[in-house]
Amino acid sequence: MLLGVPAETVPGETRVAVTSETARKLVAQGHTVRVQSGAGVAASITDAAYQGAGAEITDAPGAFACELVLKVRSPSGAEVALMKPGTVVVGMLNPFDPEGLQRLAAGGLTAFALEAAPRTTRAQSMDVLSSQANIAGYKAVIIAADRYQRFFPMLMTAAGTVKAARVVILGVGVAGLQAIATAKRLGAVIEASDVRPSVKEQVESLGAKFIDVSYDTDEEKEAAQGVGGYAKPMPQSWLDRQKIEVAKRVAQADIVITTALIPGRPAPVLVTEDMVKAMKPGSVVVDLAAPKAATAP
Repeated sequence: MLLGVPAETVPGETRVAVTSETARKLVAQGHTVRVQSGAGVAASITDAAYQGAGAEITDAPGAFACELVLKVRSPSGAEVALMKPGTVVVGMLNPFDPEGLQRLAAGGLTAFALEAAPRTTRAQSMDVLSSQANIAGYKAVIIAADRYQRFFPMLMTAAGTVKAARVVILGVGVAGLQAIATAKRLGAVIEASDVRPSVKEQVESLGAKFIDVSYDTDEEKEAAQGVGGYAKPMPQSWLDRQKIEVAKRVAQADIVITTALIPGRPAPVLVTEDMVKAMKPGSVVVDLAAPKAATAP
């Protein structure tokens, strides 16, 4: 099969759909891999590395003319125009974006959105969301540590003791758990919140404290179970109680990292403008849900 790997054109996107190692495996299976020149440069993969793996270097029209096109992000209108009807596109295609889906359908393309792969053991190798969320949770803490003007661990010096940073993490999915683990390794004191009480044990096993909010009705208890590893929208009564508890922690926090997402819906607003105003000068907020309508202002 003829496989095309075009360069990503979304501003700030540095990933590439196929690495040179993966290209080598595909070529060994008998496929022809055509990579757009420069597609891997932002990911530190040169054209020479692809050629060394047996791939061919081409231009954008050459990559999009293949039978199967592998992408990171959903193709733009200009990119769809470069593909023939019947082309198969695989990537993170944002299946909850009606405009994007219509664009793919109008181009006569067959599209496979990897975000829609079920999060099961059998489909684990295709679970791009978990792998990317894992990286995002780690990077969120590293970015916060860089922006924070003091230190994460407690430091004892001849001049006195510097207290450990207080970190609040909202949303304890894959990204949140990795953020907890990374912040803990850096020596921070961590509190975390999630609508699902089942994650409390995971939070505490990583050395963080879980922010408990009571579930007073059957509706709240049912919603708290989540589905497919994701949270479900919670009743307003529970959200109001959570907001009170979160506000207390945010006011004392040095770092706040928000990760909460609900598939197909705007991200819930967990940190309000008033909460941000109540934070200490020099505090840092990292919002991983910003592209899906921010969880923090």
